[in-house]
Amino acid sequence: MNETLEFLVRHGPTVLFTAVFVEQMGFPLPAVPWLLAAGALAAAGKMNWPVALAAATIGSLLADLAWFYLGRHRGQRVLSLLCRISLEPDSCVRRTENIFTRYGMPGVVAAKFIPGLSTLVPPLAGNAGVSTSRFILFDGVGSLLYGGCFILLGVLFSRQLEQILGVLSNLGYGALGVLFGLAALYIGLKYFQRRRLLSELRMARITVDELYQKQEAGEDPFVLDLRSQLEIKQSPLRIRGALHMTMDEVHLRHQDIPRDRDIILYCSCPNEVSSARVALQLHRKGISRVRPLLGGIDVWRERNYPMEPGVIGGTAPKFLLTKSAAPLGTPADRNAESQTDQNAR
Repeated sequence: MNETLEFLVRHGPTVLFTAVFVEQMGFPLPAVPWLLAAGALAAAGKMNWPVALAAATIGSLLADLAWFYLGRHRGQRVLSLLCRISLEPDSCVRRTENIFTRYGMPGVVAAKFIPGLSTLVPPLAGNAGVSTSRFILFDGVGSLLYGGCFILLGVLFSRQLEQILGVLSNLGYGALGVLFGLAALYIGLKYFQRRRLLSELRMARITVDELYQKQEAGEDPFVLDLRSQLEIKQSPLRIRGALHMTMDEVHLRHQDIPRDRDIILYCSCPNEVSSARVALQLHRKGISRVRPLLGGIDVWRERNYPMEPGVIGGTAPKFLLTKSAAPLGTPADRNAESQTDQNAR
């Protein structure tokens, strides 16, 4: 028998608990191979599958509870930390928010099977004020299904898994080196893509101090809030004069965005990744005067610069996107927008 399987036979529950716990805490160490191997051993009668499933479920649930309480008590700081260390800081966080917004708590179950999202959902649920009992119920179901599905796959394909492990064992440490090399290459590629994206617009950024000075001087910057609907619901205050549009709306309504004004984009993700991506898209569509806000809304809050409430779930009225609209930041504009918001209600 392969040495890996022998090790798993001797320390099965402990290994499965540790592997799933570490994976759910966000470390890039997949637990799926261990779950598949446990299933193969269960098919051979060498492991008690209910014990293996319980160990995997408890490991996943405890890790998720840790993130849940961190999200409850640390909120946006925890999400910002995960955003910083994520290989896909923009799409990963935004996809998680979209799933949670669209499907609610059932999205917690679905996220278990989507790489990169399972670690983000628990702190997001905690930050959204989900009750502990409700979270444990749905996350427990998701953890049970996650471990059970891969253990079952290991049972169904036990022979094929044994053959694969046998081939890898014959190749020795060289195969392990190749796997680690491919993983390192993937991580390096993602890091390079991220740095290249940020460097393309590094010189075009605008600081919160510069934006504030422009507004105070009576200039007319067009400010777009790119945060997700979930973030808007949790923190409805926006930068003074800003209009909210999702990234999809920007793509669909880019023709309504004025070409003769400075376009300032901001989000809540560190390094302004969302803003940088949207800025590149607008550049390709012929809108050249576009600049991401350095530090996003978080730095604007830290400076205690003026903010105003927005309409929860609302988007930018089309007439405010035209060239004939009154300059943002003026009393006339704010009164017009306020009247529009009241009519929308």
